[in-house]
Amino acid sequence: MASFPGHVVVAADIDRCWLDSFLGTGDDLSMPLSPKFLGALEDRLRLAAGNIDAVLLAPPAPGEPSVGLSLIADSDHPRVVRARRYRADVRVWTCGPGVLVLGRGLGGRWEAAVEVEPGARGAGLGRALASAARHLVPEDRPVWAQIAPGNASSLRAFLAAGYDPVGAEVLLMPPGH
Repeated sequence: MASFPGHVVVAADIDRCWLDSFLGTGDDLSMPLSPKFLGALEDRLRLAAGNIDAVLLAPPAPGEPSVGLSLIADSDHPRVVRARRYRADVRVWTCGPGVLVLGRGLGGRWEAAVEVEPGARGAGLGRALASAARHLVPEDRPVWAQIAPGNASSLRAFLAAGYDPVGAEVLLMPPGH
């Protein structure tokens, strides 16, 4: 489910009447992301709602990234393992204490995720990795990122790297996924 200014998209096999019983006239655009609605949707679809994430978007950037990266073929890094659960065509780069992941996510869009080891945080590496994704995204496509609103450090890094907030989303997956 995705929410953008003035619009909510519920991409699920549900009856319109059932949906309207919660959303009414659609005047309350926060209702689809409310615990009441998400709980009912989980029950109806027998799926589990994930985190409600802020959705950010950035255009591709020309040239080479400002940080030296090494493309790696395989990784058991937790950020990479998680990315493979939700994305296809996952590509991974490292730069010592940081990892950058690009993969195709919701609707085939290119999505970026970064992680910096605790001892290297606060020095701009997260911002550099988020910016690097804009240089590395295939097909000269825009790059998306989903960030938990409470992860203020990551949110600041992506904003500083030229990403703009465009909405929010929550994925519903089989329990235990």
